[in-house]
Amino acid sequence: MAGGWVSPAGTWLLAAVLHAAISPAAQGAGAQKVRVDEEVEAYPNESVDLHCQFIDGGGHTKLTQVSWIWEPLDGERDNIAVFHPVYGQSFPNVAFKDRVVFLQNHLETPSIRISNLEMSDAGRYTCEYATYPSGNEQATTTLIMLAKPKNSASVVTVQASNKSVMVAWCEAADAKPAASIKWLASVGGNHSTSSTVGPDGTITVRSEYWLVPTAADNGREVTCMVEQRTQERPWADSLQLFVEYPPSVSIEGYDNNWYVGRSDAMLLCQANANPAPTAVTWTSASGSLPETVVVDDNKLMVKKVDDAVNTTFICEVKNKRGVSRHQITTFVIEALEDPSSTGAVAGAVIGSLLALVLVVALIAVLLTRSRRQQRRGYPSSADSMATGSSGSNSGDVGNKARLLFISSGIESKNGAGANNTGPMYTYREGCDATGTLTEKANSYHHHHLHRDSTGNLPTPHDILLCAELDEAERRKFELDDSMEEEEEAYDRFGVVGGGGNMLQPSYHAQGVRVSEEEMDVYLDDDMESQRDGSVISRTAIYV
Repeated sequence: MAGGWVSPAGTWLLAAVLHAAISPAAQGAGAQKVRVDEEVEAYPNESVDLHCQFIDGGGHTKLTQVSWIWEPLDGERDNIAVFHPVYGQSFPNVAFKDRVVFLQNHLETPSIRISNLEMSDAGRYTCEYATYPSGNEQATTTLIMLAKPKNSASVVTVQASNKSVMVAWCEAADAKPAASIKWLASVGGNHSTSSTVGPDGTITVRSEYWLVPTAADNGREVTCMVEQRTQERPWADSLQLFVEYPPSVSIEGYDNNWYVGRSDAMLLCQANANPAPTAVTWTSASGSLPETVVVDDNKLMVKKVDDAVNTTFICEVKNKRGVSRHQITTFVIEALEDPSSTGAVAGAVIGSLLALVLVVALIAVLLTRSRRQQRRGYPSSADSMATGSSGSNSGDVGNKARLLFISSGIESKNGAGANNTGPMYTYREGCDATGTLTEKANSYHHHHLHRDSTGNLPTPHDILLCAELDEAERRKFELDDSMEEEEEAYDRFGVVGGGGNMLQPSYHAQGVRVSEEEMDVYLDDDMESQRDGSVISRTAIYV
């Protein structure tokens, strides 16, 4: 290239190559005697110490002075501090004046402190010695200015629509180095990020979250996360989306049971809106509300249900995004019963049923007792009255004989009637002085009947119409449970002949003996011939 022309660009490139080749050697040589920190980090408005020390291995180097030279990232080199053992300290750069000081006043350790740091203070700081006989010795420290991001995030109030709009943003401002922003969200949106470099070298990063907003997105969360070198952990902020939309209205409370006279009927107007409704209005299909209706904000209360509320009610809700309404038709029905008297009616019905059951039970007991008395020969009230009215004397009032003998006549093959009879027993109530049991038998048995005072045998009329039973005997039949044994004795009846079933007691019941002649006399008066040739007792009981 000797004698040749070199362009300015070529000259600059050649100088850069030579500097790159020479600098490592010079730095290596200086590094042997001048020691500094390779890299230092600092924050704006803080201070930083830049250390420098000269190491003379043989002790033959003479130090003349030391200088600190600042080389900004985008500027030229300039002395900011000089120390001479004779002439003292000097701070030639105005930008660092009053912010730079030497920590010690000797050449071996000329460390400096820079206060009130600014982001523009970042760059290369060289500690350079003027020595003899080796010349200049130097070493360089890189000052890295860091800036913590100013993080912020916010939602954007939007209206529900069918277009994608920004619903939230997140920003890390004035940071160095630049921050990174991430979004965590359950909604189906997306984000865009941009960055801006400030005049002091800081970087602002901004991210926006975009979404097609709906009413359902209102209140949902999105989270912004910021990561940056100066932060020990990621910064995060959760945001709730704010989507405005017109009201959505519904009416609740109608239960299809508005009967005449009801006093607790109510309708409730529910509105889903953002922002909150500014007005709620109730009307009816006819325009004005019935007089029995009271309105309290979103509540419509009916003081008393009547035909006037058999109509259509309309609720209208308004907010700044629009107006919506809803209506419902109510039907008034006739009250089937007065709800307030339900308990009283139920109590009356139950009481009536209980009284009826008691009456039926009492009647059943009386009927059962009357039948038992009649089976045992006691006169019922009806029988007593009938007998008393037809009797010939007062001693026969209420007389009743209990018949214990039943006969039946059966016609034989030769046409002759055959009597197959057993004894008949009666209780003659008041017939004699003893009130004892008397008996009348047929001629087939030889037993004697008790005769009356005239010596005559008792007739059937006497037997059936006896007077009063002795009180002891009455109590015997009423109270003594042993009478059940007597009834069992009379239950053992047989079938006499073929003319049908008849009750026939045991022959020796009660130990009474009846002669056959006496029984024949009774049968002659008692038996009656029938058309079919049979003979039936007038007083016997057939079953």
